[in-house]
Amino acid sequence: MTTCPIAADGVKRPATGTTSPSRLKGVLALAGWLALCYSAASLGAVFMPGEWYATLKKPSWNPPGWIFGPVWTALYTMMAVAAWLVWKRGGFVAQRRPLLIFLAQLALNALWTPLFFGLHRPGLAFAEIVLLWLAIAATIPTFWRVSSLAAWLLVPYLAWVSFAAVLNFTLWRLKA
Repeated sequence: MTTCPIAADGVKRPATGTTSPSRLKGVLALAGWLALCYSAASLGAVFMPGEWYATLKKPSWNPPGWIFGPVWTALYTMMAVAAWLVWKRGGFVAQRRPLLIFLAQLALNALWTPLFFGLHRPGLAFAEIVLLWLAIAATIPTFWRVSSLAAWLLVPYLAWVSFAAVLNFTLWRLKA
């Protein structure tokens, strides 16, 4: 790393325009967490709501379809940043447990879409979303022990999945 001469306060500062290896590693790690979270979201493009969903009887409080994309984009971004903040505190070696719990909930998140929209099984999807909710609820306190900001970033996700679970249950019961 290139440094400028010692400043008036006696501190060496990096020269402008340089990136330290650790900073580059952090940026690449954030990009990796974003890619991982967005890959879970990509199943939404494979298993679209389609005609089956359009024909379901829906409650009056069912959100319009256009809202899901922006909400999930924001949530996946916050999830990635949360995981990255935990990862920054020692990587997988030091943060194995919270990151494995996070990865488990991410896998459950990715599974819901094929169950609901792909297999058209709202009952099975509801059972799965309950497991997802529990996994998110387990992730938050494990993240809190490492980074309170990381934990707080997952709270809107838990709130949205809570709403989604109620909606999933309602759609399942209305279908029966």
